[in-house]
Amino acid sequence: MSRIGKRPVQVPAGVTATIDGQKVTAKGPKGELFFVANDEVSVKLEDNAVVVQPVNQSKDARSKWGMSRTMIEGIFKGVKDGFERKLEISGVGYRASMQGKNLQLQLGFSHDVVYEAPEGITIAVPKPTEIVVTGINKQQVGQVAAEIREYRSPEPYKGKGVKYAEERIVRKEGKKK
Repeated sequence: MSRIGKRPVQVPAGVTATIDGQKVTAKGPKGELFFVANDEVSVKLEDNAVVVQPVNQSKDARSKWGMSRTMIEGIFKGVKDGFERKLEISGVGYRASMQGKNLQLQLGFSHDVVYEAPEGITIAVPKPTEIVVTGINKQQVGQVAAEIREYRSPEPYKGKGVKYAEERIVRKEGKKK
């Protein structure tokens, strides 16, 4: 049994939720998102809360039950508050800047890396060593942050590279004489 799926998802204040068959749509101050639930689960709107139930007790239906509830909760949080992911750059000469809507990274290559932000994602650079990725879609925010980190992921000896703000780099000991 899913412990997460049992709990109904409360619709936050300022967010309107509509259910059309398997499609759950959420409109809020930040924008509009939707999630199409699998046919293995049923979705209902009861008492200003979305209730997700498995259609039958098959393993497939029960496995999609909790995931569907979490996805619906994610779209409600996204249209109300949005999501944010912070990245930090460490290394001599490593820095970031905004070139219009594009992110320009100097990561020790012979050329600058230019990253174009996709639609719906906002990238800000408050400091040359800090990048903030924001948006309403949790998956898209995480994907953009992962793509930026991928250009120069942190190495274990000096810790140079692009890392998530909450990430802890496990350091290795260098060569010994």
